[in-house]
Amino acid sequence: MSETAVKPPEVVPAQGIPPKRPLRWVRLAAWIAVLVVLLALPLYLDAAWLKAGQYMMIGAVGAIGLTLLVGQAGQLSLAHAFFLLAGATSYTVLAGPTGDPRVTGLGLSPELALIGAVVISALLGLAFAPVSGRLRGIYLGVASLSLVFLGLYLGQSAEKLTGGTSTGRAPAQFSLFGFPFGNGGPQIEILGVPLRQAERGWYLFLALTIIAFVVATGAVKGRVGRSWRAVRDNEAAASVMGVSVTRAKAGAFAVSSAYAGLAGAMTVLWFDILKPDESEYGTYGINISIAFLAMVIIGGLGSVPGAVVGALIVNGLPQILSLYSADLGWFTGTGGGALSPVLVSSFVYGAAIILVVLFEPGGLAAIGRRITARTTRKEEQER
Repeated sequence: MSETAVKPPEVVPAQGIPPKRPLRWVRLAAWIAVLVVLLALPLYLDAAWLKAGQYMMIGAVGAIGLTLLVGQAGQLSLAHAFFLLAGATSYTVLAGPTGDPRVTGLGLSPELALIGAVVISALLGLAFAPVSGRLRGIYLGVASLSLVFLGLYLGQSAEKLTGGTSTGRAPAQFSLFGFPFGNGGPQIEILGVPLRQAERGWYLFLALTIIAFVVATGAVKGRVGRSWRAVRDNEAAASVMGVSVTRAKAGAFAVSSAYAGLAGAMTVLWFDILKPDESEYGTYGINISIAFLAMVIIGGLGSVPGAVVGALIVNGLPQILSLYSADLGWFTGTGGGALSPVLVSSFVYGAAIILVVLFEPGGLAAIGRRITARTTRKEEQER
């Protein structure tokens, strides 16, 4: 009796279904190209443009933190300017010299001071968790706005920390393992271009922005981001699924505050002075909180890349107009009714918010996703 060999059934490929293209590698190549361009820009741009780019990166870091809170966790906050001031003050105090009788300084190394500023800002956001856990929507927004006025009062009264509104205080120059990011230290050249304060500051801010972007992207795609979105969509359902609503809200506020604190430390390094506001409108005032909210709305709530693009528009436009206005003679008037680059920029991104709300609530991120999906679908049909 002979045995018959049993052949395995042949696998017939599905008809009409094209193989998946390695889109992930295409996106990775695009990100690498962007990174190469950003690394090469200091070799071709002058100091003024590099300074403007640094200000855009400050906005990007702060906007990433706010879009995690508002877009991912669904909590409205107008307190970003307060945590910006907290980060700026914490860095200046922690890294400040100990021998100055006028102000307080702990004499820590700048890198430890930067980490400390982020941690202190996160703890302050965590301290606000009992309020953020009980309120939502416009009520939470109004409650968080009170922190901006608290920061205004503390900035003016705590002169030992901030230096006061009249003179302020200078922050310690940032250095990493002894390498200064100013004009001092070893002379370094790349392709014949000397790396001075503007170029070194560009690379420092770029590194901080990349770290903030990567960490936020990982959080959004991970378990933490899923818990935030579950609480945002339905708190009762999230609780049934085992998500601690209180912990998720507190964590989102702490993370957002940490990002704002990092942006605040970058701000004081950018200005090279810590100077508290004399009114509620200033470097750490209501207008800054509104500007950050505009960034995340224009870019698309919850989108990390969209927050970066929104920051380029809101923080970048006044810088670009200021650089061009002197050469072209634009917006050079004086007085209360004169058009300034900041005022024109406010009109532009105010109009952008209205257009986004009316025609594309998902912001620029939704437009980008739709274009990408349409392009991918067209390529698959052609194949």
